[in-house]
Amino acid sequence: MTPETHEYEPEAVRRTTGDAESSRASRGWWDRNADEYQDEHGAFLGDDRFVWGPEGLDEAEARLLGPAGSLAGRDVLEIGAGAAQCSRWLAAEGARPVALDLSHRQLQHALRIGGDVPLVEADAGALPFAAGSFDLACSAYGAIPFVADPVRVMREVHRVLRPGGRWVFSVTHPLRWAFPDEPGPEGLSVAASYFDRTPYVEQDETGRAVYVEHHRTLGDRVRDVVAGGFRLLDLVEPEWPDWNTQEWGGWSPLRGHLIPGTAIFVCERA
Repeated sequence: MTPETHEYEPEAVRRTTGDAESSRASRGWWDRNADEYQDEHGAFLGDDRFVWGPEGLDEAEARLLGPAGSLAGRDVLEIGAGAAQCSRWLAAEGARPVALDLSHRQLQHALRIGGDVPLVEADAGALPFAAGSFDLACSAYGAIPFVADPVRVMREVHRVLRPGGRWVFSVTHPLRWAFPDEPGPEGLSVAASYFDRTPYVEQDETGRAVYVEHHRTLGDRVRDVVAGGFRLLDLVEPEWPDWNTQEWGGWSPLRGHLIPGTAIFVCERA
């Protein structure tokens, strides 16, 4: 008789964690969960759509990287590209994108979908490109929320951008940190201090981190941008549109109409 086995459920804790542990946890988590993520969200993301977050703000409408027609011939780095949906949209606009992700499995999904976008497996804190390689850089919920030292990433992006290059990235809105990650009414009451920057960690039975997310206040994010050598041009907080009836984790129409879920930082290389 085969003994019954139980899969261990990671324990959610708040504790400090550094760059190496955060990177290792993120790589492992996305490799394990890429299939489920693409199955669940692939239809919303599309194969060649550039969406900034669960609200559904589309770059074709928002034009945060530049006005219509301005992307043609531009070298663009997408960080945390996942299955490279955004990069395919950029390529259709005439840009020359490179899609970078930490997760091998996510990039396998990019290969599955297809297209001619170059794919690079690398850590955002150590970009494998020469200085001044790109005109633009972008990241839709990629890398920044999961790194212990966001300034290191900002400086790397600054290094690989040409003078005047634009850097646009979206993250979970910092205000959300104070609320439970629940899409229903229980997610509308403050449950933690907005100012508590202790990372959220899911760890296995040995105490090894298997998922890490780092919190920065809105002011922290602005200071990170400046410390990385950028000027902040705009801070976009997308409102939840009436057409979007989906729930995505803790994001939902109920919460989205009341509190911000995404913050998009539009920056320029100083």
